[in-house]
Amino acid sequence: MLDAIGIMKAFFTLSLFVATSGFAYTKGETYKITVLHTNDHHGAFWKNGDDEYGMAARATLIKKLRGEIESAGGYVLLLDGGDVNTGTPESEMADAEPDFLGMSQMGYDAMAVGNHEFDKPFDVLLKQRKEWAKFPMLSANIYDKKTKKRFFEASKLFKFKDLKIALFGLTTEQTPMQSIRFPKDRLDLRNPVAEAAKLVPELRNKADVVFAVTHMGHYPNEQHGSRAPGDVTLARKVDGIDLIIGGHTQLPLFTADYENGTYIVQAGEWGKHLGRVDLEFKDGVLQMKKYELIPVNLKASLTKANKIGEDDAMLKLLKPFRDRALEETGKVVGKAVGKFEGHRSVIRKQETNLGNFVTFLMAKSTDADIAITDSGVIRNSLESGEVRYGDILSVHPMAFALKFATVELTGAELREYLKKVSVLTDGSYPQFYGIKVRLKGADLVDVQIKEKASGSFRPLESGKRYRLAITDFIASGGDSYPELSKHKTYQESELTDAAVMRKYFEVHKEVKASDFAPIGNLIKES
Repeated sequence: MLDAIGIMKAFFTLSLFVATSGFAYTKGETYKITVLHTNDHHGAFWKNGDDEYGMAARATLIKKLRGEIESAGGYVLLLDGGDVNTGTPESEMADAEPDFLGMSQMGYDAMAVGNHEFDKPFDVLLKQRKEWAKFPMLSANIYDKKTKKRFFEASKLFKFKDLKIALFGLTTEQTPMQSIRFPKDRLDLRNPVAEAAKLVPELRNKADVVFAVTHMGHYPNEQHGSRAPGDVTLARKVDGIDLIIGGHTQLPLFTADYENGTYIVQAGEWGKHLGRVDLEFKDGVLQMKKYELIPVNLKASLTKANKIGEDDAMLKLLKPFRDRALEETGKVVGKAVGKFEGHRSVIRKQETNLGNFVTFLMAKSTDADIAITDSGVIRNSLESGEVRYGDILSVHPMAFALKFATVELTGAELREYLKKVSVLTDGSYPQFYGIKVRLKGADLVDVQIKEKASGSFRPLESGKRYRLAITDFIASGGDSYPELSKHKTYQESELTDAAVMRKYFEVHKEVKASDFAPIGNLIKES
């Protein structure tokens, strides 16, 4: 028997055969299409301290490329793979208004809806969508629970001469678990692959070419672990998608992936690169002629020849937002002696000194014995040297404003909890304070708990009670953590992550990274 997707594939094949004769493109003509793309912007509208990336330089680059391509008779689509929100305090303080206005000024044609689009209150997302984004935010798999209709636009049709290009959007299925404020009472997020299997045949009946802009992630050979399936799975299971412009995993694809007749691209994060896909369509066949990621003033590849100047109009738009934020974020709150490691490529795979520092603050501020947090909410490193309030907000974004909470668990309850969280990976990877866990495969073979009085580690005792500090996010089941918010001992405080860290720096003046060096909190054996 055919499964649902198999049935849709069969329908696609039939519909494609019926529809092709009605297409209006001119036989024998070559249509040149260039897709420029970004993803996972995360509030990086301003260049960093090394004058790297930033929207003003990106605007210059896009204007130059668009002029060259269009002068040569080509067509340009400018697209984004989602997660415009959450990352820098300058953006957060303005609800990402400069980011969406900047994208509109650059002429973005569409973007995918990312999971972090839901980090702010829902009315902020509505304002971003209706007032600041002069382009559609696409997602075919987010539905309004009340009307049962898609909440965002599912697709958009573009026309180059007599060639029709359909574009549709998809959002990762794990958004309700990964977003701080996803409105579960209002929206329903459905399986993106199943939605694409229904939508693509419809679009093939309307267009000559079908592109997808997605926020699902690129996982080579479908190795997505505990994360939801991504673009490779989409391409393998749904026929008829010519190109996927992706986001979410934030790892740049310097070579396009090719799966089941579908090209897959992703430009990394923060606007560090601008992706460029050059395509040619002729007589029903679409081919990729060239693909590259163009660095935007990255130091590692910067020369006088490829230095990109900043667009004056973009600077005029963005600078007031930057200046207002600096009045608060520029305040020095203390000093870091040594680097606190929080880059996603490290902290989502292993214990780090920043993970230890964050969980230490959680435990100490709530008078808990132990603490646990997910690595996905720690968004940046703290570099050695002066620490400004803005640096803390880059670690703990304002949009998150995670509250610390406590719950008292018996040793038996704690063991079961640790058994579930210790195997989590990627953004869910746990950072511990006062806990040492040793796993063999998926089996919990040893748990040691730090005693407050002696500071030494002792074996977990089943009958003993332990006070655990967690965040309200994982307490409510965020990032696939077992829900603890309904436990009879659960108590939520008014302490928030960034405020507690700021106060600690202000009181202690200097904080040594070496004091929080990894000690083997989570050991995994095969």
